[in-house]
Amino acid sequence: MTRDRLRRVAGHLVLGVLALVSLFPLYWMFVTSLRPAGDVHDRSLWPWPVTGENYTEVWRTVPIGRMLLTTFQMAFLQTVGQLLTSLLAAYAFARYRFRGARVLFLLFVGTWLIPFQVTMIPNFVLLARLGWLNSVWAIVVPQLSAALAVIMLRQHLMSFPRELLDAARMDGAGPWRTLWRVVVPNLRAPLAALAILLFISAWNEYFWPLLVMNRVEDSVVQVGLQMFLSQEGDQWGPLMAAAGLASLPILVLYGLLQRHVVDAFVRSGLR
Repeated sequence: MTRDRLRRVAGHLVLGVLALVSLFPLYWMFVTSLRPAGDVHDRSLWPWPVTGENYTEVWRTVPIGRMLLTTFQMAFLQTVGQLLTSLLAAYAFARYRFRGARVLFLLFVGTWLIPFQVTMIPNFVLLARLGWLNSVWAIVVPQLSAALAVIMLRQHLMSFPRELLDAARMDGAGPWRTLWRVVVPNLRAPLAALAILLFISAWNEYFWPLLVMNRVEDSVVQVGLQMFLSQEGDQWGPLMAAAGLASLPILVLYGLLQRHVVDAFVRSGLR
């Protein structure tokens, strides 16, 4: 066996071990959710006997179905809004040259460094005056722009072939048509990778929904998870079951878009 082949085998072994280490907490979560209440602290790698009583307890204790639907609606709207605003802003910063563009971009990036706790109270007061509290819009609207998304898309657009943009302009296409007919079809992989990151970030939101949603039945699933943690004792079985249900949409989303994510990293490496 040659030295290069040994290096590849060793590299694959290391990646395999790291993958197992990364997946084990997820596996343990589902294993714990299938254990009976008396065996929740058991250390065996396989639950026996297998039971679904923890999932039944979750559906009986909290409106988990409604929470999952609200969370998905919130995360979807927030992701689409951030993708749209970030794409338009990144396209403007990458394509147009105007006085003060660099300073404006640096100021925009600077908003990423401002902690959310600084703008939390003004946003809450504004939403209360608009009468949007206890609604999905109270969660989505303050999060419609994402500086990190603009930075990532701008980097991709800066390396976009200007010959294609010039050719589209010579064919009579305006900026709007060029964006949707030329740029976006060639940014499917970066947009898919960014969509996953934005969706996961929105799905994991806890503090802001807890602040603006006073009714538990209308809140997000992350708030529902907290209901299984109390001073009387933590209900680990139902908690793991609820966490498993909360993680399923993310796993499905990544499974559907993983090819685009890998493609985005490969293309960025080739540049």
